[in-house]
Amino acid sequence: MARHHCTSDGNIAYTAEEEAAQDIIDKAYADAAPARALADIRERRNQLLADTDWAAMPDSPAISDAMTAYRKALRDYPATYAADNSAAWPTLGD
Repeated sequence: MARHHCTSDGNIAYTAEEEAAQDIIDKAYADAAPARALADIRERRNQLLADTDWAAMPDSPAISDAMTAYRKALRDYPATYAADNSAAWPTLGD
């Protein structure tokens, strides 16, 4: 599919060199998709852990077995990453 520059004079088709350069950029972006997905997973995991940090503080009441298991499952979650995002997120109490 031909690409175009949008200008005030209308759409101008890319040159062959611009098409080739854009193909390289598009491929690099597509190739990095798994790394971006894993970074998103880790960011969400880190936030979920931060939301439960209070339970693991020395001055909080004893941490429950369910909370301990939940936090461990969150820490282990990135290892279950699949490109199709089929691994369910851990829930508290599972």
